[in-house]
This record gives sequence, structure tokens and C-alpha cells, in this order.
Amino acid sequence: MTDTRIRLLQEEDWDDVVALEERAYAASGLSEGREALRSRHRASPSTCFVLEHAGGFGGYLLALPYPRFHCPDLSRVEEGVVRESHRESNLHTHDLVVAERARGQGLGPRMLRHLEETGRAARYLSLSLVAVRGSEMLWTPLGYRSRPEVGLPASYGAEAVYMAKPLPLVDDPAPGSTSRAEVS
Repeated sequence: MTDTRIRLLQEEDWDDVVALEERAYAASGLSEGREALRSRHRASPSTCFVLEHAGGFGGYLLALPYPRFHCPDLSRVEEGVVRESHRESNLHTHDLVVAERARGQGLGPRMLRHLEETGRAARYLSLSLVAVRGSEMLWTPLGYRSRPEVGLPASYGAEAVYMAKPLPLVDDPAPGSTSRAEVS
């Protein structure tokens, strides 16, 4: 995979990001549109990435600090930058999409590992996401646990579920260390 790299999302990536997001979500009514997607990036540009694969656009990952047990509303743009009180607490994986031509090669998990490394370096305590369209079964083996008691905005649909996992530091004595956030 020497022809694969993950880098920060840049201005010239937006047409590819929006096109891929529409292909992934429009049919299910979950597509957000360019302005909402851009607002997630503006909230935290250091945690939004693009996957370059085989000489082209291979996917993207948008993540931003968000209070534990909360998530962005798909029908709204983010207002301003993320408040400092949310930094170094929970890093929310808002969207991860791998291009059709790059699927089945382990690139989604590779992007998640990159996000985890970024989160650890910034000393976040936990990671969260909203599983949509039955994807909960994909996230569970990666350490995410369902939190069905967490209410979600209606924009995600009735079957969506909030999921979270602790993000232990590399130097923590164990993944269950009491010095980190409890999310399960």
C-alpha cells in the first residue's frame, strides 16, 4: 500500500468529498450537503482527513470534538468553532466514507487508526460515532459499544445508534485504566 496515504482535508478536496457523500447517503436521506460538511471541517480542521489511494481520491473522514453522548444534527451546520470545553474530551467521528473503487482493502480501519493516533496525541479521552443503516455490527469489533439510551437528532433516522469507546493513551497501564473516560 505504498500508493496510499492519509492527509489533512484541503480546500481542493471538497468536490470529491461532496460527490462521495452524496453517493453514500442520498438514497437513504442522510446526505447533509456541502455547507453542513464544510462546517464540520471548520470546527476542527486538524481532525478531518482525505485518503489518497492508487493515484486518486479514495475517501474521507470528518471528525470533531463533541460533548460525550451528543452528536451533530445532520440538518444543521456547526456554529463557529468547537468550544474549548469540548477539546480533549471526546472526539466524534462524524463521517467516514471510502470510495467504491477502494473498498474491501482495509482502508476504512486504516483511517480510523489514523484518527485514533491523532486523538491520542491530542489527549482525547474517548471516541464516538453514530452508526446508521445497520452499521452497528461493523463498529462493535473495533471496540465501540452501543449506547441506545442516548437520544439522537431525528435527522439520523429511527434505526441509528450512538456508539462510543475509550481512547486509552499508549502509556496507560491498561485499556480499562481509571485515569481515562468511562464510556461503556
